[in-house]
Amino acid sequence: MPKKLLDQVKDKLRLKHYSIRTEHSYSSWIKRYTLFHHKRHPNEMGVREIEEFLTQLAVNMNAASSTQNQAFNALLFLYREVLGIDIGEEINAVRAKRHDWISHLKMGIEKGHCLRLGASGSALWFLGYWVTPFWP
Repeated sequence: MPKKLLDQVKDKLRLKHYSIRTEHSYSSWIKRYTLFHHKRHPNEMGVREIEEFLTQLAVNMNAASSTQNQAFNALLFLYREVLGIDIGEEINAVRAKRHDWISHLKMGIEKGHCLRLGASGSALWFLGYWVTPFWP
């Protein structure tokens, strides 16, 4: 009896000495991917389905770009390493926007959301975090 897909993924990750955290993460993304496509096997899907899933993460789930990249890398590993299918590099999904934390920090300072501390003003308390500004 052939192994289940996620068991094949785990075996390949362990064979390549990936960390246990990566194993859990990739397995979770692959499971989400198959559930998103109503439990279809990845052999039956291709670039279009990957693009739909990644676009859904960016648009409907409001995922961060690093989250979307992690999901993409998990699917790339699945197709290339486990299934032996080359899906190419041209995935035209809607990309998640990178967060511009500096502009949020500056806006928070302008609106008075920050408390300046220290004689030199070298540290700021911003929305529950200590932040060192990057500007003079």
